[in-house]
Amino acid sequence: MAEKVWETLKIQYCHHVCQEVSLQAEVVYPADFLPDLPRVLYHRCSHAFTCNLDGRPSCMWAGTNPAFDPFQEESKA
Repeated sequence: MAEKVWETLKIQYCHHVCQEVSLQAEVVYPADFLPDLPRVLYHRCSHAFTCNLDGRPSCMWAGTNPAFDPFQEESKA
């Protein structure tokens, strides 16, 4: 039977909530007897609820601004 788990991808400082957040992905692992690879279903931030209460669009990890990923831009610099 397949198994769904939330895994932490990385922990990083977020300027929107002014604290460290964990960026997570929901991964589905297939049953042991199937040759399939694990699949990522969703991404989320551990503080997405706090960002959504703020009233400002924040980022794709909070689900309010799919065009902005602040953690992607930090790694480019």
